[in-house]
Parts: sequence; C-alpha cells; structure tokens
Amino acid sequence: MAKKPRSVPRAAAAARRRAPRPARGRPLGAHQSVAGGFDKAVERAVETGCECLQIFTRNVNRWDAAPIPAADAARFRAAVEAAGLAFVVAHDSYLINPAAADDALRGKSIDGLALELARAAELGIRWVVAHPGAAGSQDRATAVDRAGRGIAAALARTAGLDAGILVETTAGQGSCLGDTFEEVAAIVRIVDEAGFAARVGVCLDTCHVFAAGYPLAPRADYEATIDAFDRAVGLGRLVAIHANDSKKPRGSRVDRHEAIGAGCIGPEAFALLLADPRLERVPVILETPKEGDDGKVDPEQDRRNLAALRRAAARSRR
Repeated sequence: MAKKPRSVPRAAAAARRRAPRPARGRPLGAHQSVAGGFDKAVERAVETGCECLQIFTRNVNRWDAAPIPAADAARFRAAVEAAGLAFVVAHDSYLINPAAADDALRGKSIDGLALELARAAELGIRWVVAHPGAAGSQDRATAVDRAGRGIAAALARTAGLDAGILVETTAGQGSCLGDTFEEVAAIVRIVDEAGFAARVGVCLDTCHVFAAGYPLAPRADYEATIDAFDRAVGLGRLVAIHANDSKKPRGSRVDRHEAIGAGCIGPEAFALLLADPRLERVPVILETPKEGDDGKVDPEQDRRNLAALRRAAARSRR
C-alpha cells in the first residue's frame, strides 16, 4: 500500500507563518536542493523564508534519470500546497543543447527536454527554465533556428501536458545563444509559429543580462534595458526572474553569480527592479552562492540574500 503523503514538518509550517508576505504581490524565493527527497526542497524553502521555489528534478550533469515514484511526487505536491508557495519552477539539465550542430546530440537534447517537461508535470510544476543552447561552429542564425525548432519538437512530444519552457537569457559565454533579447525573441517566435505559444515564455537572469552587456543601473540605463526587452520579447512573455549579482563586470560575457549587492551589479539595480510596477507580479528567484566560510551549504546565505531583496523592495516603496 502506498504511503500517504506527509505534510511539511511543524517547524516548517511555523516558518511559513513567520515568513514575510510578498512585497506588492511579488513572490521572492530561491533555488533549493532536492537532496533527501523532493519535499525536502519545500522544507528548505519555507525554513529560509521563500515564497517561491526553483528545483532540479534530476541530476543535471547526467543524461539518465531514475523515474519519480508516484509517492514522492504526491509528497512534493502536498508539501507545496501546505507551504503555500506562490510559484514553483524547475530548471533543466546543463547537458541539453537543442541548438547543437551534431544531430545525435541535438536528438538527445530534445529527448532530454521532453523528459524534463514530463517530470515537471508529474510534480505539478508548470514551467521548466531552459538555456537555449550553444551554436558551436554554426552561424548564429542557423543555431537560433535549430534551438527554436528543437524546443518546439520537445513540446510536440509532450502534447497534452501543461508544463512549458521558459527560455532563459544568457551571458553569452563561449558560443551560448540568448545573450541578446533579439535572439531570445527569435527562439520564442519559432516556438509560437509551431503552435506552442501557450507553453513558452522567458526567464530573465540579472547576472546574465548584465554580463551580456545590458546595464541595470542607474535608473535611465535600467529603463533602457527593460524597454529593449519589452520591444524585442514583450514583458507579457516574462514569467520569472533570476535575481543574481555578478562577480564579473558588465559585458564580460562570464556567468558567475554573486550575493545580492556584493557584486558588480550592486544594490541600486535590484531596488529599481523591485520598484518596477510592470514586473510587480513576476516571481523573483535567487540562484546566489549558498556556501558559508567553511565551504559548506549554509541556509543563512539564502536568508541574507532574501533580506537584501526585501530591503531593496522596502526602499523602492519610500
């Protein structure tokens, strides 16, 4: 007989009651580990004061993935409901490259995306954040076309599922696609034209767009960047934001995340972002470093970074 889904522990439920409510309706949260079980990620989220959550549903450095036991999926769904999380998203494997020139790798990547969508659906997760892939030796236009069609193929294979893909903006490291809003828009447009407009959106990563060359402060520069995104992609397609400071300067094209306010982006940009009424319902998720001084995972890092975002939100309302 299958075990009944257990609810989140009393301590976690108490943490949820103490957690600050979303500022102006905007949920703030962080990526959490699923070590020990998917429901453990929910416990970690509420214990650190998250209102939304991102997880990996598999080992992101391997192609194979063990099936999700039905009881595990049920426990996760029950934990999310009990915790009252406003938004939950998954992130895909780092091995996936739907733009790959090599047909075997591209086929494996499309299979991988379809698997990510199926696993998300089992867990009741609506969106999978996915990097658009890398061009390699291909010209960019060809690679963008292959990426869009590859994502569309994965969505076609999972017809009937609610789960969809959020194309993530990138830093453009190496030959990675998606470092310009125009490339992201082109990929989304291909997926739209394939008939999957309802299952594709965008995730904007602050570290990535900054490293790609887009300024996020002062106000005039922030407004220019968001306006450029709106013209190319459309703010209506923005479903999630990854809030990360950057270890490297603007235009470095190097993807290295830093704690909020401690990197090259700085606190002003996050205050501007959290003050933007156009984005007030878009969930904001941390992917900032979690290690303490001893190199071990320290939940206090998430608490500090969430507090930094909430301080920025409070300053923006003054």
